[in-house]
Amino acid sequence: MKIIPVILCGGAGTRLWPKSKNNQAKQFIDFGGWTLFERTLLRIKNKIYDSPVVVTNKSYLKLVKKFLLKHKFQQWFIILEPVKKNTNAAVASVITAHEQFIKKDSLVPIVIFPSDHLIENSSKFNKALKKNIKHLNDEDIFIFGIKPKYPSNEYGYFLTKKTSEGTDKVTRFIEKPNVINAKKVIKKKGYWNSGIIFSTKTALANSFHKHDAKTIIYSNHACSEGKSKWLTFRQKILYLNKKIFNKIKEKSFDYSILEKYKNINGIKLNIPWTDLGSWKEILKIYHKNKSKYFKNKNVYYRPWGRYVNLFEGKNFLIKELTI
Repeated sequence: MKIIPVILCGGAGTRLWPKSKNNQAKQFIDFGGWTLFERTLLRIKNKIYDSPVVVTNKSYLKLVKKFLLKHKFQQWFIILEPVKKNTNAAVASVITAHEQFIKKDSLVPIVIFPSDHLIENSSKFNKALKKNIKHLNDEDIFIFGIKPKYPSNEYGYFLTKKTSEGTDKVTRFIEKPNVINAKKVIKKKGYWNSGIIFSTKTALANSFHKHDAKTIIYSNHACSEGKSKWLTFRQKILYLNKKIFNKIKEKSFDYSILEKYKNINGIKLNIPWTDLGSWKEILKIYHKNKSKYFKNKNVYYRPWGRYVNLFEGKNFLIKELTI
């Protein structure tokens, strides 16, 4: 049974551009011939995956279609949110669209990817998916954890304990602790919470019915009262009903469901991963390839020190200054 890849692609990149509404959303920034959304698409170009489902904002539709066509996806399903409501509403819309439009086995594996994460070892990630398919059922939700490389206050963490079934049950979530507390969490073998979800439609629906029934009800109505458009026989867009969808409270899936639901398990990985949520994290990506950027012709000396032009993207320039 193939895994349905769901890509959440509605973020505005406000952590990078806090005072502007006109800059490019993080998942579409050109980082030198590649974008995070494209990297996510390439990750699912594997025989273990079914055709993608993309949840995005109506303002990003042209970009999403552009990259799907560029990377030669023949079949896809796009769910268009009329307004931004955070990840809780996005996941709920996947559940209700699955029920009404996708209509596959309710226990088919579903993996939910944020579109703005960089995973540099897709083969190891995909192996972990295949290994854990056997544990999926109508109750359990799995979340991918990344072994921390350093204590960070930019990521959430979770702690686990081993079960008799061989899974790692999540015992506690820790939301973005300060560096001192992050060190303590790491000593307890805490993992970064990647936000990547692996489950079934039924298990996800059950978690909403237990902890946030209103959201799933509104989402169901927004879906059934929405408009669908076929571009081809294998390409479909669902426009969620704005008036109904707007009734959903803006909350994260972590806060609304994961931190309350009892059947959460961790899949722990030790791979290079980042969500590139800050310029500090972006700079680390370029430092991994110093030889490419730190060339004599790219280093400029001034009376106060020097600077290196690391990368010039669309409407931005990344420099390193040494004073």
